[in-house]
Amino acid sequence: MPATPQLQVVPPGERKRRKPSATLEYLDQSRVVAILIFVATVLAIAAISFVRLNTMALPVQPGQLSQIRVTAGTTFTYESAIETAQVRSQLIARVPPVYELDLRPGLLFEQHVRELLHDLDKNVEDPGLFSVLRSQNTRSTALEEVTRRFNSKGRYFATSSDLARLLTLGNAAQRQKIVESGLGFLRELQQSGIHAATGPESSSAISLLNVQQADGEVSEAHVQSLGEALTYLRVNIVADGSNREASLALFRVLRNGVTPNLVFNPAGSEKLRERATVGLKPVVVSIDRGHVIIEPGTTVTPAQYEILHAYRAHLAASGGSASEEGYQLLNRVLLVLGMVLASVIYIRIEDRETLLSNARLGLLASVVIINLALVRISYSLAGLPYFLENFSAAALLPYIAPTAFAPLIVAILIDAGSAIFMALLISIFTSIIYGNRIDLLVVTFLASLAGIYYAREVRRRSRVVKAAGIGGLVVASVALIIGLLDQTPFATVLWQMGAGLATGVITGIAVAGLLPVLESLFNRTTDITLLELTDYNHPLLRRMQMEAPGTYHHSLIIAQLAENAASVIGANPLLCRVCALFHDIGKTEQPGYFTENQGEGPNPHDKLAPAHSAAIIKGHVEKGVELAREHNLPRAAVDVIRQHHGTTMCQFFYKKACQSRSPNKHTPEEATEFEAIFRYDGPKPQFKESAIVFLADPVEAATRSLRTVNAEQLRELIDRIFGERTSEGQLDEAPLTFEEFAKIKTSFTITLLGMLHARVAYNTAAPSGSVTVIEEKRNG
Repeated sequence: MPATPQLQVVPPGERKRRKPSATLEYLDQSRVVAILIFVATVLAIAAISFVRLNTMALPVQPGQLSQIRVTAGTTFTYESAIETAQVRSQLIARVPPVYELDLRPGLLFEQHVRELLHDLDKNVEDPGLFSVLRSQNTRSTALEEVTRRFNSKGRYFATSSDLARLLTLGNAAQRQKIVESGLGFLRELQQSGIHAATGPESSSAISLLNVQQADGEVSEAHVQSLGEALTYLRVNIVADGSNREASLALFRVLRNGVTPNLVFNPAGSEKLRERATVGLKPVVVSIDRGHVIIEPGTTVTPAQYEILHAYRAHLAASGGSASEEGYQLLNRVLLVLGMVLASVIYIRIEDRETLLSNARLGLLASVVIINLALVRISYSLAGLPYFLENFSAAALLPYIAPTAFAPLIVAILIDAGSAIFMALLISIFTSIIYGNRIDLLVVTFLASLAGIYYAREVRRRSRVVKAAGIGGLVVASVALIIGLLDQTPFATVLWQMGAGLATGVITGIAVAGLLPVLESLFNRTTDITLLELTDYNHPLLRRMQMEAPGTYHHSLIIAQLAENAASVIGANPLLCRVCALFHDIGKTEQPGYFTENQGEGPNPHDKLAPAHSAAIIKGHVEKGVELAREHNLPRAAVDVIRQHHGTTMCQFFYKKACQSRSPNKHTPEEATEFEAIFRYDGPKPQFKESAIVFLADPVEAATRSLRTVNAEQLRELIDRIFGERTSEGQLDEAPLTFEEFAKIKTSFTITLLGMLHARVAYNTAAPSGSVTVIEEKRNG
C-alpha cells in the first residue's frame, strides 16, 4: 500500500497535539509530584495554623472574651503592680483618718450659757425691792421668754422648768460657780473630742488621730462617742452638786452643747497614709511552668493580662521567644505531618484512585489549605481594634469560620468518605487555631457532616446552598445548646446562631460558584455539570439531530444501555449517559460516510480505497475530541470519545483491503504496519464508564441486524461480542471485575429486550379479528 493513506491516518499535527496530553499524564501520575504536593501541604497547613500563633502575638486584651488557652512554657517571676496595689490598699485601710478639733461650737455655746445666766438674773430673779411683789404669773412669763431667747440662739432644747430649777442653786454667784463647773466638764469633752459614732461601737471609746493645733503633728487621741460624752457630763455634774434635781436640770441645759466636733483633715490623712506605705516593696509573684494563664471562653481579667504581659517580657528578655516559637513550630509541624500521613493512609485504603492521581491530590490539598486560610483570617480579625473593644462581637468569630467549605467541595468533586476525613482534619486544626477548643471541634465537625450528607449526590447548584445551609443550622442549634448550658447572655447566643446560619448559606453560595472553576483546573466533573450536559438543546446534540439523525438515535440507545449498566455495577450513571450522548459527535463532520446516516442512498465508500475509507471512519474519533474540547466538555467525555473504540480494527475495510493484497509477499513488519492503517489509535478503556460505553457501542450496532428479538438471541449476541473484546485484550486496562462484567451483560439484555420488543399491528386486509405480528427492525 502507498504511504499516502498512512499520512491521512496519522496527521502531521497529531504529534504536537499529543505532547501536552503526555505531559499532563506524567504530571498526574508522577510520584515526584505527589511527594511535592505532600510536603507543600504539610508546610502550608503548619504555616497557616501555627506561624505567629504564639504567646508574643496573641490578640488578647483585658475585658475581652478569650478564644484561646495560654499556658506558661517556663517558670518565671515578676513584680505584680496589681498585687502591690492591693497590699497598699490594705495598709491604707488600716490607717485611721486624721481629724481636727473644731472648738468654735463649744466656745459659742459657753457664751450663750453665760448670756442665759445674765438674762435669768436680770429678768427673772431681780434682787431689787419690788421682786417680792411680782406675781407668779409674771415670773412664769419671764421664764418662758428667757427660754425662747436661749433656744433661738442655736439648736437648743432647754425648758422653762429646767431654768426654774437652776434658780434654786442659790444666789447669782453660787449659780455662776456651779454652771462654770459644768461648763468646765463640757470643755474637757470638747477638747478631747467627740465623735458621732452610733450603734454597738458607740458604747466604747475609739482611738482617732488628731492634728494638734500647735505644731501640726499627728498623734493618737482618746475620743468619746456622743453617748459616752453625755454620760460623762451627767455623772460629773450630779456628783459635783448637792441638789440632785437642780443638777439634772443643769445637765439637761448643758447637754445642748455636747455635739461632735471632729472634722476630717484630707491633707493630714494623706500624709499619714504616705508615711504608712513608705517602706512598701513590690510584690514578687512566681509562675510555674504549665500554669494556665488564660482559659478559652472566659473574660480576660487585668490580673491575667498582667501575667501574660510579664510572660512576654520574660521571653523577650531571656531570648526564649524565638526558641519557644521554633520549638512549638517544630512540634506542630510533626503534628501536621502525622495528620496528613493519616489522611494518606485513609485514602490508600478507601480511595486508591485518588492516591494515584496527582490532580485529585492537588484538589484535596488546595481546598484544605484554602479552607484553613479562611479560618485563620477569621481568627486574625480578633486583633482588630473593634473586636478588641467589643468582646461580644469577638465571641462571634468562631462561628463565621467557613469550616464546611473544603468538605463540601470534596464531597461533590471526589466522594463522601474523603470529605468526612477532610472535615475531621479541618475541625481539628480549627480548634487548635482557636486555642484547643474541643467545643469548636465538635460543632464544626457536626456541621460539616450534615453538609456532606446532603451534598452526596447533588445535581443542582441550589442543593449545594441547601446542604451548606443545613450545616449552618446545625451550628446554630449547637450554639444555642452550649449558650444555655454556659448561661451566656441570650442576645449573644442569638448573634452566634445568626452568624453560624449566615456563614453556612454564604459558604454554599461560594462553593456553588467555585465548582466550575475547580472542575476546569483539576479536570473534575460534577453531577451538576453532567446534568446540564444532558439537555438535548446542547449545540453539539442539536447539530447531531439535524446533520446525523441516525448517529443521534444510535447515541440515545447507547446512553440508555450505559446508564442502566452503570447503575447495576455502582459506576456513575449520569457520567455514562453524558459520555454516551457525545461519544460519536465526530461523525457530524462527515455524517454520510457512516451507515446509520446513509438511508437508501448510495454508499460513498464504494468509490474510495479501503485505506481511505478506514481513515475517514477512524477520523471521527479525533474530530470528536476536537469538538469536545472546543465546547469545553468534561475530560471524562473527551476520554470516552478517544477510548470508545479502543484499539479495535475496522474489520470491513481491512478484509476488503486484504482481498487485493497478497500477505505472503510482505514481511511481518510490513503486515503490522498494514494492520495499523485499519486499527483505531486508542487508548483502550481506562475506567468503568468508558468500558461500559465501549461495550454498548458494538452491541447496539449488532442488534440492528436481528430480524427477531428474544432473550436467547440477545444473550448469544452479547456473549459473542463481549468474548471478542475480551480475547483481543481491549478490556485489560479497565477496572472491571468478573462479577461486574456479568452484571453488564444482564443489564444490556434486559434493556434491549425492553427497547426492541415486538409491536402488534392490525392488518386491515385480513378478516375481522385477525392479527398480524410485525417484527420491527431497529435501524436508527
